[in-house]
Amino acid sequence: MTETTEFKAWRVHEEGDRFTGREETLTLDTLPEGGVLVRLSHSSLNYKDALSASGNRGVTREYPHTPGIDAAGSVVEAAGDNPAPQTAVIVTGYDLGMNTPGGFGEYIRVPGSWVAQMPPGWDARKAMIYGTAGLTAGLCVSKLLRMGADKDDGPVAVNGASGAVGSVAVEILSVLGFEVVAISGKADYRAQLERLGAKEVLAREQLEEQKKPLLKPRFAHAVDTVGGHPLAELLKQIRPGGSVACCGLVAGPQLQTTVLPFILRGVNLLGVDSVEIPLNEKQAVWDRLASDWACPQTEQSARTIGRNELGGALQAFLKGESAGKIVLDHGL
Repeated sequence: MTETTEFKAWRVHEEGDRFTGREETLTLDTLPEGGVLVRLSHSSLNYKDALSASGNRGVTREYPHTPGIDAAGSVVEAAGDNPAPQTAVIVTGYDLGMNTPGGFGEYIRVPGSWVAQMPPGWDARKAMIYGTAGLTAGLCVSKLLRMGADKDDGPVAVNGASGAVGSVAVEILSVLGFEVVAISGKADYRAQLERLGAKEVLAREQLEEQKKPLLKPRFAHAVDTVGGHPLAELLKQIRPGGSVACCGLVAGPQLQTTVLPFILRGVNLLGVDSVEIPLNEKQAVWDRLASDWACPQTEQSARTIGRNELGGALQAFLKGESAGKIVLDHGL
């Protein structure tokens, strides 16, 4: 393969005070040098991709740029043939799709330390149904289990349960036999959360700000994808010795709480990062999602689009109108 090989990519351009995305033809020499060259068949859509496409400088510094923080396909070439050509792989996180050309193009070139092996039994589309959202949910569950969480401990809350991370967390925990209480601001999502395995669905008003430093302990453990004051209120309701895996900030990055949940009830607040963690930790979660943590409801409900639909789909993310997992198929 020569560096003049052409491929299609959906790139975002800065045009005055506007950012516009469109499909265009590129060549391999527009990709970073070195590393592993991967031909992609699928990617998936995430909120961070929508931010990149809208010109958010906290995500992407320079334009034109190809978003896509998730990617799956097969290796074309790598230094020392490691991984070997034709190996099916997954790439998520690190700098992919932020300032490194991402999964909305048919090719990426990335460091070998970013490249995970496709688990047995999976193909690229199935990997991208989970993507960063599924990986993050799996990491949250993994941290709870590492802290000793057990299905017999009592109900486990998932805050932000209708989101991409929260919905997968609901299903994984349900598959593992936990009693899941889903907390969501979308009343019309109740039936879907119950299909995912939630035993109870609560409105987000359950976590409205209270002046009391502690509330009646209700949940054994929790996954929080929201942050802000809802997380602070959730911490007040965790039973002694319980843990909360925290991975989001849609309600804000500030956490105004007291030390009382931690020193009077021994509550553990566990931070979860899916971007810069070592590859072996990602690989372990991918392998579990492809086996005993598989989420059949999530897999069945995913929607597939082509590059020509990206603009509208990303706008829906920014408007809060997107629901369910969206997979990008480069063959459409």
